[in-house]
Amino acid sequence: MKSFYDLKFVNSHRGGIKSHLFFENGYGVSVVRSDFSYGGSQGLFELAVLEGSEQNFRITYSTSVTEDVEGYLKESQVTELMNKIQSLPKKM
Repeated sequence: MKSFYDLKFVNSHRGGIKSHLFFENGYGVSVVRSDFSYGGSQGLFELAVLEGSEQNFRITYSTSVTEDVEGYLKESQVTELMNKIQSLPKKM
């Protein structure tokens, strides 16, 4: 399974960092850290669940993993959520 260490971060326009990663089941994650993200000013990460592909995706708020953006996450907590997302049934 993919983990936090598989994320490839790039600089974001707000002085932070961001990464997207997609999984074979049709879901993915957006992970960010900036002064404007939940926990970013404390060096922590924010994660949103995505559905789709690198070319066409949107945030989803209707999974059994979470129904919102998750913030104030340590690297290990990002990996835990990523594992749960990768274990979701494949999107049709």
